[in-house]
Amino acid sequence: MFTIGEFARYGRVSARMLRHYDAVGLLRPARTDPVTGYRHYGAAQLARLNRIVALKDLGFTLQQVGAILDEEVGPEALRGMLRSRRAELEEAAREAADRLARVEARLRTIESEGRMSTDDVMIKTIPAVRVAELTGLADGYRPQDITPVIAPLYERLFPLLGTAGITPTGPGIARYEDAPDGSGRIVVHAGVTVSAPVGPVGDSGVTVVGLPAFEAATIMHRGAMDGVLATEQTLARWLDAHGYRAAGYTREVSLECPENREDWVTELQEPVVREPAVQEPGVRG
Repeated sequence: MFTIGEFARYGRVSARMLRHYDAVGLLRPARTDPVTGYRHYGAAQLARLNRIVALKDLGFTLQQVGAILDEEVGPEALRGMLRSRRAELEEAAREAADRLARVEARLRTIESEGRMSTDDVMIKTIPAVRVAELTGLADGYRPQDITPVIAPLYERLFPLLGTAGITPTGPGIARYEDAPDGSGRIVVHAGVTVSAPVGPVGDSGVTVVGLPAFEAATIMHRGAMDGVLATEQTLARWLDAHGYRAAGYTREVSLECPENREDWVTELQEPVVREPAVQEPGVRG
């Protein structure tokens, strides 16, 4: 027999918790001294304690734990519950990490307001280019919508090009457009510059397309694309201040993509048109 302190130590729980389990009828001591009231536990009771702690960690209430234990849930069923709960917790942890990353990115954007230089914003004509690309559909234009779509597209793209004997001749080019069904979703094109003929690349799903020349406002983004928001908003402020407006989604041209994402260099190319001049009231053109 173990004293309550010894049993608590072997079970990695507190004596206070064992007293509570006793009070609610979940884990009674094997023997209680009628004179001193001291509780004593047997080694075999560690198995029930392990199940109580595991089920609590699964999110069950003590009442539910008692009902499950009364049904004598076996080790295999309990392992199944634990595996399921582990998967739920891992997913919750990933979602929490993603939310934290988005909060940090937005915080960096707020902190950089008015401090990012617009000196390297340029208006220039982007020449026509040919790209081999895979296409996917994202639920929206938020980073958490785009990243899970575009990353797998690029992971597939280069092996498919290698199999087809097509060698990239320039940088990667990611571009976006509204889905034609009016659903608010975004068509994601993950591409890379090539010199191959326009058209489908066999039955790989890759298509070579010719992108026409266009006028763009450009700015360099340095770092992971998770933090692109501040750069995009700097570009937006420049457009507003210089009489331009966007004519489509920003194109992302990957100039440097080392293993460390914080060392990435990406040129943002935003299609633009001149805003019509605002005529002063009472002044004829």
